[in-house]
Amino acid sequence: MSSSPISSSIETGLHAAQPMDVIKVLVQRSMMRVRRMPSAFIPSLIMPVFQLIAFSGAFGFAVTSLGIKNALDWYVPLNAIQGASFGAVGVSFGLINDMQTGFFDRILLAPTRRWVMVAAPLAAAIVRCIVPVAFVIIVGFLGGMNTPGGLLTLVCLAISAIGIGLVSCAFALGLTFRLQNLGAATLTQFGIFFTIFLSTSQVPISAMTGWLRSVARINPMTNVLRLARQGFLGDVTWEGSWGGLLAIAVLVLLSCWYAMTGIKKFDQ
Repeated sequence: MSSSPISSSIETGLHAAQPMDVIKVLVQRSMMRVRRMPSAFIPSLIMPVFQLIAFSGAFGFAVTSLGIKNALDWYVPLNAIQGASFGAVGVSFGLINDMQTGFFDRILLAPTRRWVMVAAPLAAAIVRCIVPVAFVIIVGFLGGMNTPGGLLTLVCLAISAIGIGLVSCAFALGLTFRLQNLGAATLTQFGIFFTIFLSTSQVPISAMTGWLRSVARINPMTNVLRLARQGFLGDVTWEGSWGGLLAIAVLVLLSCWYAMTGIKKFDQ
């Protein structure tokens, strides 16, 4: 069976032993998979918008009654983060396919460092995050959302969404390296849902009661959502930013460590 142009390019890049060249080729291959199998990527575009419409309609009064001008100001950041995380997790589906077809074994045999096999999917995840985030933002503007924080509003949202996208991708990679089946991506999606919805995803902490309020207070996603939302609800401040930035930094480090310890298992 003849190899594809992308496969041949990867082999050439790998033998050149230049990490950045390898990462570039693997990212291009991941993007080509999106074009060839759009059914694996389209849900990450449709679901955030569907949830944005559903949440702003079903729970809109709960936030507007607390003084928020437009329910979209509260839910656009939430659904942008969700779209980014699900788009990023899609990278693990491609990894599983590579494992099943034997392509991943060829990469393992190549003279390249192991961290490249984590860095390349993470780089692809960043690209895959941008599209659903932009899609949600466009829908938000069409719905009349407010951005009193100006350009910094979109900067904070991008940092939050891409940061959580990287966390989701790295955690999914770590599970995939260990389980080597589709269950890894499924478990990651469940983890994303639980972490997000046990935070201030639907309503502010002031509107919560019971155990959910206690959990939301310690959930790092609450700080991330505060960072993402501040420009939609008012001015962007350091007080509203540092907690989310710290949470993203810690989560990225932990998830990348988990992914790296997973890939090292193939050396044993």
